[in-house]
Amino acid sequence: MVTLIITALIIFAAALGLLRVIFHLRAVRQTLGAVIGGVAVVAEKTSTVPSVVPSVNANLKPVRDFCESI
Repeated sequence: MVTLIITALIIFAAALGLLRVIFHLRAVRQTLGAVIGGVAVVAEKTSTVPSVVPSVNANLKPVRDFCESI
């Protein structure tokens, strides 16, 4: 009889510990979701310059040539 009570207490303690782990993992998942959203915003804000750079360089060629002549 004592063995059954001790076994039940051990199983109850293990189940309680697993429930706590589940709740902590849910909290971590929510935090990671927020972090991933923030990283996506930072990646968007710091993305490379679009393909306009070659046309801008072409438009600035006369200015560059003038500066080199000075």
